Amino acid sequence: MTDKEYKKRNLYRILWRAVGIFIAVCIITAIGIWNYFTPFRRYLPAYGIEERKEGEVRIHFLDVGQGDCEIVEFSDGSALVIDAGDGSWENNDHILQYLKSLHISALFLAVTHADADHCGGATSILLDWRAEAVYLPVLPASMGIYEEIGERAAAQGAEVKPLSRYDVIERCGAYAVCISPYSVDEWDTNDSSAVLFFSYAGVNVLFGGDISAERENRLISEQKLGDSLGEHIFDSGDFAVRLEETDILKVSHHGSGGSSSEAWLALLSPKTAVISCGKGNIYGHPTDGALTRLAAIGADIYRTDELGDVMVTISKNGTYTTKYHYY
Repeated sequence: MTDKEYKKRNLYRILWRAVGIFIAVCIITAIGIWNYFTPFRRYLPAYGIEERKEGEVRIHFLDVGQGDCEIVEFSDGSALVIDAGDGSWENNDHILQYLKSLHISALFLAVTHADADHCGGATSILLDWRAEAVYLPVLPASMGIYEEIGERAAAQGAEVKPLSRYDVIERCGAYAVCISPYSVDEWDTNDSSAVLFFSYAGVNVLFGGDISAERENRLISEQKLGDSLGEHIFDSGDFAVRLEETDILKVSHHGSGGSSSEAWLALLSPKTAVISCGKGNIYGHPTDGALTRLAAIGADIYRTDELGDVMVTISKNGTYTTKYHYY
């Protein structure tokens, strides 16, 4: 082969490689555009979750790694999603496949606070589901991801509401009262996270957000003040809050050592504790201290890093069962 022929053949190779790269880029771009407007995950199969029975309310604590996502499934088939994981591809798929399996009739979304492991997947949910209402943290809506969540919700026609003390989310005899934060003026990321007291048929669940022992102690002090005055200080109108009658605790801050104080657990005295955390996470959650304090009150502990998704089923007769599964 002459030098001229070699150069010519090499030029053809370069041209074909360039054409191949161009085609690949076009395909990847087309897939990205298609997935943006029609996310592929909506074609993923639903999980094989049994149907909810009449009158039941189910609470699903999803395994989203080092993050939070809970789905409260009401007796009329609607659902309240509390937090949405970190927004990773894997966790977004898991949440949306799980939602699909529940065949929900209407969706409500509540984001407890600013950390990405709680709100990162909210926009993904709103791409595939129209929300009736979206409850956003008390921190300013102009803060990055919040602005995007609010805009996407508003574009759907969803009502966007703040979530602070005495706000209530109510459906079909079940309700959640926000007992913290106090107002829209709080700024600390963790201690301004929404703490929700949920009740149905006499079974009470406390969603602790990421609050620290400092906020726990403040709530304890307020409870004591109310007791001394003969008042239930956290009640919101006709919606009663009885922290001392908590049956199930969604443990604060993934089982951090700086949360779940002895005094807080003594007040709540839950029979069941659910910890949402990721396998081998860099924070060491749940800490030995938190686990020891939970064990000391005799709580049954369910960890998503060990058990996968945890589902609590509350019957209309006021009993509940707990099971878990990996999907």
